[in-house]
Amino acid sequence: MPLGARLRIGPVRRFTRNLLCPVDIQSHQLLLKYTRDPAEARQEIRGHARLAGHYQIPALHAHLRVPGGYLLAYERLPAGTNRGLLLDLLNTGETTAELRAYLHQLVATYRDVILNTAQLADPALVVGKLYGDRAAPGGRLDMYYAGADFPVADSLIDVPVSRLGTYTQHINGLPHRLDWPAVLERLRAHFATTAPVWAALTQGDPTDVNLAHPLAWLDYDTAGLNSIAGEFANFLWYTSALGGWLVPTYNRAAFTDHPATFDHIPANTPEIHRANVNHATRTIHIDYTMRLSEPRRTAVTTCWNRLVRPVAERLWPSDSLAELLRPYVAMRILGVYNLADLTPYDRLVLLARLAEVMSPAFDPAVYFCQEETSCQAL
Repeated sequence: MPLGARLRIGPVRRFTRNLLCPVDIQSHQLLLKYTRDPAEARQEIRGHARLAGHYQIPALHAHLRVPGGYLLAYERLPAGTNRGLLLDLLNTGETTAELRAYLHQLVATYRDVILNTAQLADPALVVGKLYGDRAAPGGRLDMYYAGADFPVADSLIDVPVSRLGTYTQHINGLPHRLDWPAVLERLRAHFATTAPVWAALTQGDPTDVNLAHPLAWLDYDTAGLNSIAGEFANFLWYTSALGGWLVPTYNRAAFTDHPATFDHIPANTPEIHRANVNHATRTIHIDYTMRLSEPRRTAVTTCWNRLVRPVAERLWPSDSLAELLRPYVAMRILGVYNLADLTPYDRLVLLARLAEVMSPAFDPAVYFCQEETSCQAL
């Protein structure tokens, strides 16, 4: 048999620092992943093993140390242009029956596994990559913001973020005060605590590109024992802000095989109606709308009603969901992109969203379901 009939190599794709390449070897369809960071690769191997038996995941056939990193060979799931991910079910104009069925299966699996594996855990035993590590000394909060200062929004509101706390922000008519240095210190202190947290076995980074269709969980370098509140915050924030708006805007290469994503950016991009500052009265006025496509609203609402609320009623029956979610949502806002690197328009929206999260009046049901403020059940 000619070599070409036995071996077929597809295009190489880059995701963050990793490379992915589909390979067919005789009858085996594989996805080769090259990871430059050996520690991250070892964490991915361990994470994959921990999820096995709890979640639908593709088989890891082999892993090999190679120059500069690790090569991992996974079972390749069915995929193609604009198909194969939850992302593709969200890239439509309206909610489909297929999306509803997928979401119900997704949250049912999550709910069962989380409740079956939930435990009060020492934070040192919880995967820290997305939260604790980023808030720790030398983490992203320090790399992005330590000693840095930048305008709230160049040419729109030229107040340095370091002085934002000396102004009252009126956001959509409600007063807020965001003390930038105090917020950073508050997050550092929160994630440095040794108090036990409710954690469970999860993938850790449940984004629309890490969830396959048909349902499977992909990408395991954050898999293992994760904060449950962090898992919820991640899905809610990614689905409502990062996935449809920020990530395709700032990381277009990640969507080469899912170009329909770009057609839906306008439907998921916030609109600023008013942005001005009065230095005499030390007030800032920002009026904006967080636009979200119908499929993404459906995903957020389903997650809230069928996953977040039932699990919270079991694990935190007398605690405030706002207090539980607040630090995790704030870290998702600050610890993914450096706000100074974003356009003034996008930075302004995120600072407004951060002010709302840090407000004592923060209500996650209203915050994530602004067009369906009660997050009514589907």
